[in-house]
Amino acid sequence: MNEQMKQRGLLLLTGLLMLAGFSHIHAADWYPLQVDIWDPPFNNDLKRRSDTYTPVEKANRPWKICVSIPHLKDAFWTTVNFALFDEAKRLGVRLRIKEAGGYDKLDIQLEQIQSCMDTGADGLIVGGITSDGLNVLVEGYLAQKKPVIDLINSISAKGITARAAGTYWENGNQAGKYLKKVTSGNPAKVLWFPGPKGPAWSKASDQGFRKALLESDIEIMETGWGDTGHAKQAALIEAALSRHPDVNYVVGTAVSAEAAVHVLRKRGLAKKIKVMSYYYSPGVHRGIRRGHIMASPTDKQGLQARLAMDIIVRALEGKPYLKHVGSKVEIVNQQNLRNFDETSSIPPRGFRPVFSVDDWVAN
Repeated sequence: MNEQMKQRGLLLLTGLLMLAGFSHIHAADWYPLQVDIWDPPFNNDLKRRSDTYTPVEKANRPWKICVSIPHLKDAFWTTVNFALFDEAKRLGVRLRIKEAGGYDKLDIQLEQIQSCMDTGADGLIVGGITSDGLNVLVEGYLAQKKPVIDLINSISAKGITARAAGTYWENGNQAGKYLKKVTSGNPAKVLWFPGPKGPAWSKASDQGFRKALLESDIEIMETGWGDTGHAKQAALIEAALSRHPDVNYVVGTAVSAEAAVHVLRKRGLAKKIKVMSYYYSPGVHRGIRRGHIMASPTDKQGLQARLAMDIIVRALEGKPYLKHVGSKVEIVNQQNLRNFDETSSIPPRGFRPVFSVDDWVAN
Protein backbone atom coordinates (compact mmCIF):
# COMPACT_ATOMS: atom_id res chain seq x y z
CA MET A 1 0.00 0.00 0.00
CA ASN A 2 1.54 3.34 -1.02
CA GLU A 3 1.54 6.45 1.17
CA GLN A 4 -1.35 8.11 -0.70
CA MET A 5 -3.59 5.04 -0.18
CA LYS A 6 -2.66 4.99 3.51
CA GLN A 7 -3.65 8.63 3.85
CA ARG A 8 -6.97 8.02 2.10
CA GLY A 9 -7.67 5.08 4.38
CA LEU A 10 -6.85 7.16 7.43
CA LEU A 11 -9.18 9.94 6.29
CA LEU A 12 -11.99 7.43 5.70
CA LEU A 13 -11.45 5.86 9.13
CA THR A 14 -11.39 9.31 10.76
CA GLY A 15 -14.68 10.22 9.06
CA LEU A 16 -16.33 6.98 10.19
CA LEU A 17 -15.13 7.50 13.74
CA MET A 18 -16.48 11.06 13.68
CA LEU A 19 -19.89 9.80 12.57
CA ALA A 20 -19.84 7.09 15.21
CA GLY A 21 -19.03 9.71 17.81
CA PHE A 22 -21.82 12.02 16.66
CA SER A 23 -24.40 9.22 16.57
CA HIS A 24 -26.64 9.34 19.63
CA ILE A 25 -24.76 12.21 21.26
CA HIS A 26 -28.02 13.94 22.00
CA ALA A 27 -30.70 11.52 20.78
CA ALA A 28 -31.76 10.42 24.24
CA ASP A 29 -31.84 13.98 25.55
CA TRP A 30 -34.41 15.61 23.29
CA TYR A 31 -37.54 14.13 24.85
CA PRO A 32 -39.92 14.42 26.58
CA LEU A 33 -40.36 17.74 24.78
CA GLN A 34 -42.74 20.64 25.34
CA VAL A 35 -44.42 21.34 22.01
CA ASP A 36 -47.13 23.42 20.40
CA ILE A 37 -49.92 21.31 18.90
CA TRP A 38 -51.91 23.14 16.25
CA ASP A 39 -55.59 22.66 16.94
CA PRO A 40 -57.12 22.34 14.42
CA PRO A 41 -54.14 21.25 12.28
CA PHE A 42 -52.83 23.71 9.68
CA ASN A 43 -55.03 26.56 10.93
CA ASN A 44 -54.02 30.10 9.94
CA ASP A 45 -55.13 31.69 13.21
CA LEU A 46 -52.17 30.44 15.29
CA LYS A 47 -54.51 28.36 17.47
CA ARG A 48 -52.30 26.03 19.48
CA ARG A 49 -52.16 24.16 22.73
CA SER A 50 -49.12 23.07 24.72
CA ASP A 51 -48.36 19.47 25.59
CA THR A 52 -45.51 17.05 26.22
CA TYR A 53 -44.25 14.93 23.32
CA THR A 54 -42.57 11.53 23.62
CA PRO A 55 -41.47 9.65 20.47
CA VAL A 56 -41.47 5.91 19.80
CA GLU A 57 -38.41 4.06 21.09
CA LYS A 58 -37.72 2.11 17.88
CA ALA A 59 -39.28 1.53 14.49
CA ASN A 60 -40.80 -1.90 13.90
CA ARG A 61 -38.79 -2.33 10.71
CA PRO A 62 -36.06 -0.45 8.78
CA TRP A 63 -38.36 1.77 6.73
CA LYS A 64 -36.83 3.50 3.70
CA ILE A 65 -37.36 7.25 4.03
CA CYS A 66 -36.48 9.98 1.53
CA VAL A 67 -35.82 13.52 2.73
CA SER A 68 -35.61 16.58 0.50
CA ILE A 69 -34.33 19.92 1.79
CA PRO A 70 -33.72 23.19 -0.08
CA HIS A 71 -29.95 23.43 0.35
CA LEU A 72 -27.01 23.29 2.74
CA LYS A 73 -25.66 26.78 2.05
CA ASP A 74 -27.30 27.98 5.25
CA ALA A 75 -26.14 26.20 8.42
CA PHE A 76 -29.77 26.14 9.55
CA TRP A 77 -30.20 23.11 7.28
CA THR A 78 -26.97 21.51 8.50
CA THR A 79 -28.65 21.34 11.89
CA VAL A 80 -31.63 19.65 10.25
CA ASN A 81 -29.27 17.26 8.44
CA PHE A 82 -27.64 16.19 11.71
CA ALA A 83 -30.94 15.73 13.53
CA LEU A 84 -32.38 13.61 10.70
CA PHE A 85 -29.27 11.43 10.61
CA ASP A 86 -29.11 11.05 14.38
CA GLU A 87 -32.81 10.29 14.76
CA ALA A 88 -32.74 7.74 11.92
CA LYS A 89 -29.94 5.93 13.75
CA ARG A 90 -31.89 5.99 17.01
CA LEU A 91 -35.07 4.70 15.39
CA GLY A 92 -33.35 2.09 13.24
CA VAL A 93 -34.67 3.30 9.87
CA ARG A 94 -32.96 3.83 6.53
CA LEU A 95 -32.55 7.34 5.16
CA ARG A 96 -31.58 9.27 2.04
CA ILE A 97 -31.19 13.05 2.22
CA LYS A 98 -31.17 15.19 -0.92
CA GLU A 99 -30.41 18.93 -1.05
CA ALA A 100 -31.41 20.93 -4.10
CA GLY A 101 -28.76 23.65 -3.88
CA GLY A 102 -30.85 26.77 -3.33
CA TYR A 103 -34.28 28.37 -3.37
CA ASP A 104 -34.02 28.93 -7.11
CA LYS A 105 -33.65 25.18 -7.82
CA LEU A 106 -37.23 23.93 -7.77
CA ASP A 107 -36.65 21.78 -10.85
CA ILE A 108 -33.76 20.05 -9.11
CA GLN A 109 -35.80 19.43 -5.96
CA LEU A 110 -38.59 17.90 -8.03
CA GLU A 111 -36.15 15.61 -9.84
CA GLN A 112 -34.38 14.60 -6.64
CA ILE A 113 -37.62 13.70 -4.87
CA GLN A 114 -38.86 11.64 -7.81
CA SER A 115 -35.51 9.88 -8.21
CA CYS A 116 -35.36 8.97 -4.52
CA MET A 117 -38.98 7.84 -4.24
CA ASP A 118 -38.63 5.73 -7.41
CA THR A 119 -36.14 3.49 -5.55
CA GLY A 120 -38.96 1.97 -3.51
CA ALA A 121 -38.98 4.42 -0.61
CA ASP A 122 -41.77 4.04 1.92
CA GLY A 123 -42.30 7.73 2.68
CA LEU A 124 -41.12 11.30 2.18
CA ILE A 125 -40.12 14.18 4.45
CA VAL A 126 -39.88 17.46 2.54
CA GLY A 127 -38.73 20.99 3.28
CA GLY A 128 -40.17 22.67 0.21
CA ILE A 129 -38.45 25.32 -1.89
CA THR A 130 -41.82 26.92 -2.62
CA SER A 131 -45.21 26.62 -0.98
CA ASP A 132 -46.98 25.23 -4.06
CA GLY A 133 -44.34 24.08 -6.56
CA LEU A 134 -44.24 20.52 -5.22
CA ASN A 135 -47.98 20.00 -4.90
CA VAL A 136 -48.63 17.80 -7.95
CA LEU A 137 -45.72 15.49 -7.12
CA VAL A 138 -46.53 15.29 -3.40
CA GLU A 139 -50.22 14.67 -4.00
CA GLY A 140 -49.26 11.80 -6.29
CA TYR A 141 -47.38 10.05 -3.48
CA LEU A 142 -50.25 10.66 -1.10
CA ALA A 143 -52.58 8.99 -3.63
CA GLN A 144 -50.24 5.98 -3.49
CA LYS A 145 -50.79 5.88 0.29
CA LYS A 146 -47.20 6.93 0.98
CA PRO A 147 -46.91 9.34 3.91
CA VAL A 148 -45.54 12.81 3.24
CA ILE A 149 -44.40 14.96 6.16
CA ASP A 150 -44.10 18.70 5.60
CA LEU A 151 -40.93 19.85 7.37
CA ILE A 152 -40.48 23.47 8.50
CA ASN A 153 -41.16 25.39 5.27
CA SER A 154 -44.93 24.71 4.94
CA ILE A 155 -46.07 23.39 1.57
CA SER A 156 -49.69 23.80 0.47
CA ALA A 157 -50.31 20.33 -0.99
CA LYS A 158 -53.74 18.93 -0.17
CA GLY A 159 -53.96 15.97 2.17
CA ILE A 160 -50.42 15.99 3.56
CA THR A 161 -49.95 13.37 6.24
CA ALA A 162 -48.62 15.79 8.83
CA ARG A 163 -46.55 18.92 9.37
CA ALA A 164 -43.56 19.28 11.72
CA ALA A 165 -43.24 23.06 11.88
CA GLY A 166 -44.10 26.15 13.79
CA THR A 167 -44.74 29.33 11.91
CA TYR A 168 -42.16 31.81 10.77
CA TRP A 169 -44.80 34.43 11.41
CA GLU A 170 -43.95 33.92 15.06
CA ASN A 171 -40.19 34.03 14.48
CA GLY A 172 -40.56 37.35 12.69
CA ASN A 173 -43.03 38.61 15.25
CA GLN A 174 -40.78 37.68 18.18
CA ALA A 175 -37.85 39.44 16.49
CA GLY A 176 -39.98 42.59 16.03
CA LYS A 177 -41.18 42.51 19.63
CA TYR A 178 -37.63 42.17 20.88
CA LEU A 179 -36.59 45.12 18.73
CA LYS A 180 -39.40 47.20 20.23
CA LYS A 181 -38.22 46.21 23.69
CA VAL A 182 -34.60 47.23 23.16
CA THR A 183 -35.50 50.54 21.50
CA SER A 184 -37.74 51.40 24.48
CA GLY A 185 -40.10 53.49 22.35
CA ASN A 186 -37.34 55.57 20.76
CA PRO A 187 -37.26 56.07 16.97
CA ALA A 188 -35.14 53.59 15.02
CA LYS A 189 -34.38 52.80 11.39
CA VAL A 190 -34.08 49.20 10.19
CA LEU A 191 -32.88 47.32 7.15
CA TRP A 192 -34.92 44.12 6.85
CA PHE A 193 -33.87 40.95 4.98
CA PRO A 194 -36.59 38.27 5.26
CA GLY A 195 -35.11 35.83 2.72
CA PRO A 196 -36.14 34.69 -0.76
CA LYS A 197 -39.46 35.54 -2.35
CA GLY A 198 -41.65 32.51 -2.94
CA PRO A 199 -41.34 30.26 0.12
CA ALA A 200 -44.17 30.49 2.64
CA TRP A 201 -41.72 30.86 5.53
CA SER A 202 -40.11 34.09 4.34
CA LYS A 203 -43.49 35.65 3.55
CA ALA A 204 -44.78 34.64 7.00
CA SER A 205 -41.72 36.07 8.76
CA ASP A 206 -42.18 39.37 6.92
CA GLN A 207 -45.83 39.56 7.99
CA GLY A 208 -45.02 38.72 11.61
CA PHE A 209 -42.17 41.23 11.80
CA ARG A 210 -44.27 44.05 10.35
CA LYS A 211 -47.16 43.20 12.66
CA ALA A 212 -44.90 43.56 15.71
CA LEU A 213 -43.69 47.00 14.59
CA LEU A 214 -47.16 48.50 14.17
CA GLU A 215 -47.74 51.54 16.38
CA SER A 216 -44.01 51.91 17.04
CA ASP A 217 -41.41 54.48 15.98
CA ILE A 218 -39.37 51.80 14.23
CA GLU A 219 -39.20 52.38 10.47
CA ILE A 220 -38.25 49.74 7.91
CA MET A 221 -36.11 51.73 5.49
CA GLU A 222 -35.72 48.92 2.95
CA THR A 223 -36.71 45.27 2.52
CA GLY A 224 -34.16 43.15 0.67
CA TRP A 225 -35.45 39.85 -0.71
CA GLY A 226 -32.94 37.23 -1.84
CA ASP A 227 -31.61 33.68 -1.63
CA THR A 228 -29.93 32.73 1.63
CA GLY A 229 -26.43 32.38 0.26
CA HIS A 230 -23.78 34.47 2.02
CA ALA A 231 -22.63 36.28 -1.11
CA LYS A 232 -26.17 37.23 -2.10
CA GLN A 233 -27.07 38.51 1.35
CA ALA A 234 -23.81 40.45 1.69
CA ALA A 235 -24.47 42.16 -1.66
CA LEU A 236 -28.01 43.09 -0.60
CA ILE A 237 -26.75 44.54 2.68
CA GLU A 238 -23.92 46.49 1.01
CA ALA A 239 -26.34 48.06 -1.47
CA ALA A 240 -28.94 48.90 1.18
CA LEU A 241 -26.34 50.49 3.47
CA SER A 242 -25.15 52.67 0.60
CA ARG A 243 -28.71 53.96 0.17
CA HIS A 244 -29.43 54.25 3.92
CA PRO A 245 -26.20 54.91 5.85
CA ASP A 246 -28.07 56.26 8.89
CA VAL A 247 -29.84 53.04 9.92
CA ASN A 248 -29.65 51.67 13.48
CA TYR A 249 -30.34 47.97 12.94
CA VAL A 250 -29.94 45.20 10.38
CA VAL A 251 -32.43 42.38 10.92
CA GLY A 252 -32.96 39.30 8.78
CA THR A 253 -32.22 35.65 8.16
CA ALA A 254 -29.37 33.91 9.94
CA VAL A 255 -27.22 34.32 6.82
CA SER A 256 -28.17 38.01 6.62
CA ALA A 257 -27.05 38.51 10.22
CA GLU A 258 -23.78 36.65 9.69
CA ALA A 259 -23.09 38.61 6.50
CA ALA A 260 -24.01 41.90 8.19
CA VAL A 261 -21.41 41.35 10.90
CA HIS A 262 -18.67 41.20 8.25
CA VAL A 263 -20.03 44.04 6.14
CA LEU A 264 -20.42 46.38 9.11
CA ARG A 265 -16.94 45.56 10.41
CA LYS A 266 -15.47 46.28 6.96
CA ARG A 267 -17.29 49.61 6.81
CA GLY A 268 -16.34 50.57 10.36
CA LEU A 269 -19.99 50.56 11.45
CA ALA A 270 -19.97 47.61 13.86
CA LYS A 271 -20.38 49.83 16.94
CA LYS A 272 -23.00 52.06 15.35
CA ILE A 273 -25.40 49.53 13.78
CA LYS A 274 -26.69 46.49 15.67
CA VAL A 275 -27.55 43.15 14.13
CA MET A 276 -30.32 40.65 14.81
CA SER A 277 -31.46 37.40 13.20
CA TYR A 278 -34.95 35.96 13.23
CA TYR A 279 -33.83 32.32 13.18
CA TYR A 280 -30.88 30.40 14.57
CA SER A 281 -27.65 28.96 13.17
CA PRO A 282 -24.14 28.13 14.43
CA GLY A 283 -22.93 31.49 13.08
CA VAL A 284 -25.69 33.33 14.92
CA HIS A 285 -24.84 31.39 18.08
CA ARG A 286 -21.20 32.48 17.83
CA GLY A 287 -22.24 36.03 17.01
CA ILE A 288 -24.39 36.27 20.13
CA ARG A 289 -21.67 34.76 22.29
CA ARG A 290 -19.10 37.26 20.97
CA GLY A 291 -21.45 40.24 21.17
CA HIS A 292 -21.67 40.81 17.40
CA ILE A 293 -25.36 39.79 17.15
CA MET A 294 -27.68 41.02 19.86
CA ALA A 295 -30.32 38.26 19.80
CA SER A 296 -32.29 35.74 17.76
CA PRO A 297 -35.47 33.71 18.10
CA THR A 298 -35.08 30.01 17.42
CA ASP A 299 -37.78 27.59 16.34
CA LYS A 300 -35.34 24.77 17.23
CA GLN A 301 -35.10 23.29 13.76
CA GLY A 302 -33.21 20.22 14.99
CA LEU A 303 -36.20 19.28 17.13
CA GLN A 304 -38.58 19.89 14.23
CA ALA A 305 -36.57 17.39 12.17
CA ARG A 306 -36.70 14.80 14.96
CA LEU A 307 -40.46 15.28 15.26
CA ALA A 308 -40.81 14.70 11.51
CA MET A 309 -38.86 11.44 11.75
CA ASP A 310 -41.03 10.18 14.60
CA ILE A 311 -44.26 11.16 12.85
CA ILE A 312 -43.39 9.38 9.60
CA VAL A 313 -42.53 6.18 11.48
CA ARG A 314 -45.84 6.38 13.36
CA ALA A 315 -47.72 6.92 10.10
CA LEU A 316 -46.01 3.99 8.41
CA GLU A 317 -46.76 1.70 11.34
CA GLY A 318 -50.39 2.74 11.77
CA LYS A 319 -49.76 4.31 15.16
CA PRO A 320 -51.48 7.50 16.40
CA TYR A 321 -49.67 10.67 15.36
CA LEU A 322 -50.18 14.41 15.56
CA LYS A 323 -51.12 16.14 12.31
CA HIS A 324 -49.38 19.44 13.11
CA VAL A 325 -46.81 19.90 15.86
CA GLY A 326 -43.82 22.16 16.41
CA SER A 327 -41.26 23.02 19.04
CA LYS A 328 -41.67 26.27 20.95
CA VAL A 329 -39.98 29.47 19.74
CA GLU A 330 -37.46 30.96 22.18
CA ILE A 331 -35.47 34.21 22.11
CA VAL A 332 -31.74 33.74 22.73
CA ASN A 333 -29.43 36.58 23.80
CA GLN A 334 -26.24 36.96 25.81
CA GLN A 335 -28.16 36.97 29.06
CA ASN A 336 -29.70 33.50 28.65
CA LEU A 337 -27.14 31.89 26.34
CA ARG A 338 -25.59 29.77 29.10
CA ASN A 339 -28.90 28.14 29.93
CA PHE A 340 -29.93 27.59 26.30
CA ASP A 341 -29.93 24.00 25.01
CA GLU A 342 -27.93 24.63 21.86
CA THR A 343 -28.34 21.04 20.62
CA SER A 344 -31.91 21.98 19.66
CA SER A 345 -30.71 24.52 17.11
CA ILE A 346 -27.11 23.82 16.03
CA PRO A 347 -25.22 20.62 15.17
CA PRO A 348 -22.25 19.28 17.16
CA ARG A 349 -18.99 21.08 16.48
CA GLY A 350 -17.14 19.57 13.51
CA PHE A 351 -20.18 17.84 12.04
CA ARG A 352 -20.25 17.57 8.26
CA PRO A 353 -23.43 16.77 6.28
CA VAL A 354 -24.40 13.12 5.96
CA PHE A 355 -26.61 12.03 3.07
CA SER A 356 -27.65 8.50 3.95
CA VAL A 357 -28.16 6.03 6.75
CA ASP A 358 -28.05 2.34 5.76
CA ASP A 359 -28.69 3.23 2.10
CA TRP A 360 -30.54 0.90 -0.24
CA VAL A 361 -30.50 0.02 -3.93
CA ALA A 362 -33.43 0.62 -6.24
CA ASN A 363 -36.11 -2.07 -6.52
